[in-house]
Amino acid sequence: MSVQERKERERAVRERLIVATARELAEQQGWDAVTTRRLAERIEYSQPVLYSHFRGKREIIGAVALEGAAEMAAALRAATSAADGPRARVTALARAYLEFAARNPAVYDAMFQLDGGLAFADEETPEPLKDAFAALLETLGEVAGNGVHPGLFTEVFWASLHGLATLTRAGRLPAGDAERRAELLVDRLAVL
Repeated sequence: MSVQERKERERAVRERLIVATARELAEQQGWDAVTTRRLAERIEYSQPVLYSHFRGKREIIGAVALEGAAEMAAALRAATSAADGPRARVTALARAYLEFAARNPAVYDAMFQLDGGLAFADEETPEPLKDAFAALLETLGEVAGNGVHPGLFTEVFWASLHGLATLTRAGRLPAGDAERRAELLVDRLAVL
């Protein structure tokens, strides 16, 4: 292995450590607790080392969002691949989405609430974000109904899931009815 390859590998390891530490700190104490100073202390590198990887907190949030999008896409695909039939796949997708949001609140915020400097619904949208949407579209496109654009239907269904996840987490909806809400969403929106 050349010196250059070793340095690139070490740089990639440091970058993963920064992202993992930011994510851990955000999940424990919220995104306000994530500062470059705190991250530098936790990972035992200087702030200039952090700035050699990320220009600031915004880019770190973006990196966490991209990682989260890849994880969410994998979770959605795993849930839907184990389900038999369109209704079961849509139900599994809704549950997996809501469970991901509940289990990973800081990551979910990085993906959809905070400014990570990422483009959405644009030519410049990063591949992990496109793939997360594709994971939704793969299942929802088959139940959009005649004459309904699958992408548009997926956007509306996704917006509904996002609303349920966000309002439930904020305590605006009683947590005990989460399962019934997901079932109602599947029953009323999807053409099964």
